[in-house]
Amino acid sequence: MSDRTVRRPVNTPRLDEVDERILWTLAADARIPNNRLAAAVGIAPSTCLTRVRALEDAGIIRGYRADVDVAGLGFAIEAMVSVRVHAAARHELRDFAKRLLRVPVVQDVSFLAGDKDFLVHIACTSTEQLRDFVADELSGDPAVATTQTNIVFERLVADRAHQGRSFDELRRWRA
Repeated sequence: MSDRTVRRPVNTPRLDEVDERILWTLAADARIPNNRLAAAVGIAPSTCLTRVRALEDAGIIRGYRADVDVAGLGFAIEAMVSVRVHAAARHELRDFAKRLLRVPVVQDVSFLAGDKDFLVHIACTSTEQLRDFVADELSGDPAVATTQTNIVFERLVADRAHQGRSFDELRRWRA
């Protein structure tokens, strides 16, 4: 797991429709070859490669990763653990999150607004491993005020290929 911050850079470049089509297509299929990506968005392969590299350099594309079914690897228990730290430990929030990201069972850590500070996604081989994580890594930490553990029954992930046609469509979406 990477412990790098996943925030947009302050000087984010202005994206045009072609950039957004590139991003949308990559979000649906990050393994698409450059020549097919270029054809899908209607530009030359060399132009497409230049734009993709610029999006990577700007931090808009943070990386490419496989969506691994952790249950198929023996991690039968996934959980989301919300964590609240003591007010006196507020200055340690970033270090606390980085430490959690080094724990092998941690999939990701999200900073939250509201009554909890973090949401920690973990994958474990057993309820005992889950208990040990919560007891040792969280409740045993003097900075932690409270935790709440929620077992994930099933995780569904948006399929960009069938969810819509563009990020602009998502911006305009209304319930």
